[in-house]
Amino acid sequence: MLAHKTLPREADNLMALDLNLLKANGIFGVILDLDNTIVSEDDRYISPGAEDWISKAQQEGLKFFILSNGKRRYRVEFWSQRLNTPAISPARKPFPSSFRKALTKMGLKSAQVVVVGDSRHTDILGAWLVGCPSIQVATLPHPFRWWEKLFGKRVQTPYPFDLELLDFN
Repeated sequence: MLAHKTLPREADNLMALDLNLLKANGIFGVILDLDNTIVSEDDRYISPGAEDWISKAQQEGLKFFILSNGKRRYRVEFWSQRLNTPAISPARKPFPSSFRKALTKMGLKSAQVVVVGDSRHTDILGAWLVGCPSIQVATLPHPFRWWEKLFGKRVQTPYPFDLELLDFN
């Protein structure tokens, strides 16, 4: 079993993830966060190249699953269909239940699946709780959440100003 020593811990966005590197590390599946990882939670921005990256990875045999804490199920269903990827919503991350369901439905073990998301306290912690490697991507711009207002700052890595950002229309 590989130790995933060459997987990055962070990336600017999905397009920055090298599919060959994932496969070289024994990764056969990806659990993805939706909000602020693929598309901003207010549907204003989409991560550049995310749809093409997912499609290419699927063509190369990687399995995908979306776990979203979003409460608007119709929105998660829209993206699930658009990306041809099953989803659970609300996933109640970081609790392990939805991660385990995704692993079971993909037919893979935790060491074979990388979790990719923007949040340390939901995506990355949830991955750790079930033994999956994880990669934190920079969060897409989005309105401050109530708890971010309370602390006066975001806890995610902000999206780099010098990278392309696409409006989703």
